[in-house]
Amino acid sequence: MTDFLVKKFVPNYTSTDSVEVRTAYGRLSGIVGIICNVIMFVFKLAAGFISGSISITADAFNNLSDASSSIISLIGFKLASMPPDREHPYGHGRYEYLSGLVVSALVIAIGIELFTTGVRKIITPEAVEFGVLPAVVLILSAALKLWMMLFNRRLGNRISSGALLATAADSRGDVISSCAVLVSAIISSLTDFELDGYAAVAVSVFIVISGIGLVRDTLDPILGKAPSTETVRDIRDRILTYPGVLGIHDLIVHDYGPGRTFASVHVEMSADTDPLESHDIIDNIERDFAENRHLQLIVHYDPIVTNDPEVESLRIYLHEHLHEIGAGLTFHDLRLVRGASHSNVIFDCIMPYGMSMSESELREKISELVRQKYPSYNCVITIDRSFCSE
Repeated sequence: MTDFLVKKFVPNYTSTDSVEVRTAYGRLSGIVGIICNVIMFVFKLAAGFISGSISITADAFNNLSDASSSIISLIGFKLASMPPDREHPYGHGRYEYLSGLVVSALVIAIGIELFTTGVRKIITPEAVEFGVLPAVVLILSAALKLWMMLFNRRLGNRISSGALLATAADSRGDVISSCAVLVSAIISSLTDFELDGYAAVAVSVFIVISGIGLVRDTLDPILGKAPSTETVRDIRDRILTYPGVLGIHDLIVHDYGPGRTFASVHVEMSADTDPLESHDIIDNIERDFAENRHLQLIVHYDPIVTNDPEVESLRIYLHEHLHEIGAGLTFHDLRLVRGASHSNVIFDCIMPYGMSMSESELREKISELVRQKYPSYNCVITIDRSFCSE
């Protein structure tokens, strides 16, 4: 069914990096969600009134909120598809993240409301008349929500959409909610103990916890989450395939919404290579990422001295001993400025997050390490932080 709907309503559905195709996927998910949730709301509301079950009625309004969430997601995808303008030169892709955040907040609000309703039901319980019709409605609702979970998860994975994956997680919660309501209603109808209120409280706690997780997931890209290890490795490995590239550092990746990624990186190349030739290679790298990775990459050229034995000896020494000061320490842009009485060793050092020592302490320890073998060297060290997860 999912493949049929995608092929029917999403033109060029395989081009998932296209903004237009992503918008079509989001529109399909939103429309399906609205239709399914409105149908479930009507039938659950009727079943709740017939049986007098507050948990079934609350579950019905949960479906109504899900329909509202689908509308918000639909609007979010539409706004995210707007082209860049003077005020927003990087586009409007983060609207998709914001819509996911609003949906998450609605999930939490529904959970809190259901919790208060369940507590009132526990304090003042009422008899529940449960029959075949409410049972059938709840079973069909759970089955439909299970399909919606799989449907949105598949679409979300296909286009790497946090908003659609959040919708899938919400549907999963609804499956558990409907099953819990069904079990409590059956037990209440067969015994003298009213589980209706307790079931509502249990379901509400699950909904709130799920909502908090969704908020955390949607906030990460808005706040500026580090790129994945796979993304960093892909960028690094692809750049290193180009002739003359000795290494990279200072990679920064900016996420302005799905399919709208910008990055900058320093590429190390031999200082003996013709600068025009090096810049031609850099142009090819930038063009390659723009055309084949849909990544706007800005490359900075760093010339590296490769024919100075003294510099090479120091480079090897630092590679072999820097880890003795702290795990994860790396360096780049190493150069040596010689003088009559002493020589300045200038380089940048990447300090890992969570390191216990201060920047000044780290500088002193590295300087001491260098002086152990090169007493006449004076270290001039710039402490950097990595903007990547690797």
